[in-house]
Amino acid sequence: MKQTFSRKNKKIHRILNVREATHETVINDIADMDLEAEAAWWQSLLRGEQPNSIDNPSPIRIVDAFCGSGGLALGMRSAIEAIGGTAEFSAIIDTDAAALEIHRHNLGAQRYISASAPSLVDFHVLGLGQEATFGYEPEIVHESLAKVGAIDLFIAGPPCQGHSNLNNHTRRQDPRNDLYITAVALGVALGAKMIVIENVPTVQNSHSAVVATAEGLLKSSGYGVSMAVLKADDLGAAQRRTRHFLIGVLGRSIEEDYLSKVAISLAAPAMPLSWAIGDLLDKDGRDVIDTAPTPTAINIARIDYLFDNDLFDLPDDQRPDCHKNGTTYTAVYGRMHWNRPTQTITTGFGTPGQGRYIHPLRRRVITPHEAARIQGFPDWFDFAPDQMCVKRKNLAKWIGDAVHPILGYAVGLSVLTALEEAAYSKFEDAA
Repeated sequence: MKQTFSRKNKKIHRILNVREATHETVINDIADMDLEAEAAWWQSLLRGEQPNSIDNPSPIRIVDAFCGSGGLALGMRSAIEAIGGTAEFSAIIDTDAAALEIHRHNLGAQRYISASAPSLVDFHVLGLGQEATFGYEPEIVHESLAKVGAIDLFIAGPPCQGHSNLNNHTRRQDPRNDLYITAVALGVALGAKMIVIENVPTVQNSHSAVVATAEGLLKSSGYGVSMAVLKADDLGAAQRRTRHFLIGVLGRSIEEDYLSKVAISLAAPAMPLSWAIGDLLDKDGRDVIDTAPTPTAINIARIDYLFDNDLFDLPDDQRPDCHKNGTTYTAVYGRMHWNRPTQTITTGFGTPGQGRYIHPLRRRVITPHEAARIQGFPDWFDFAPDQMCVKRKNLAKWIGDAVHPILGYAVGLSVLTALEEAAYSKFEDAA
């Protein structure tokens, strides 16, 4: 697989070559003039332009579980558009009803189900790790989800807090780890041709071996499997964000490093923070999405200290006691760098004490709009529809917990091309 970009006549063209097929998409060029074509493409996308396909789009039907506000879904949609298709969200699933509404409002889901995932599917697992199998075929037991019918793609991002290194007490033994296996059961029960599951990299160290068990379950259910840890900054993002992905394709034997190879083919230079939010520097914000929270008096003093002394890391003597003397969280109360990719954006981006979230050029933390841009959400993606009362804590969760769409784009292309190559191989064999 190979993709190329070109800028001409205020348009940017993307050509994606997959085996014998060539797919072209075009986007209006509203990017900074000094950028290379690929960086200009993604910047135009961030600033709100949407690509138009030269192909006649065919639908890819998707179910998105543990979906949140739709970051992974957005990346998958971009990948589907890149190969000349159109994304149709047959159902989205999450316990956060408000996040479901944001997802539906922006991506047009046909069904949205606010329910706990284990209540949707009946399954039983025999064994652990590579030897794991389902005791019987998983079955959808939720009436609305059972009516979805045949789907092409199942995607899921089960809660990752149990795997995060920030959770020092229950790390790798959290009962939420079992939701990873529930995601596999849902995908198999729905008969998905393609399955994508994402999580934090430390999911591989889970006490209950969920990744190896998921791999065993998928293989025993007829899926070819590949997995990899991907970095958003390796794909051209302005943020250092790392996630683990597992893909499965029904009836396809996939090389173990298939996902890694596709990601390498899509590699692009990391972009600086200025690339993502430079045009928002002095945006006159009047609503919650475009305004920074008001810091406490002590945090105002810390921000001023950084700027007055031209520093990016707050010295120990200016920190609270809990962050002094050899703390491993050196980025806390830190000022961002204008000409570098940012650290991982989390749900704490509105608080200096949660990470390096102080704007590099303005004496404030970043706004939700800026955080969304860093996370890869384009301007047309509406986090505050008129009919909803949206608070800062909602925005922090929906933006900070999201999967960067550029990761979803790379993984989406991986699983889509694996399926396409499987069909091509069958055609060759028949010939």
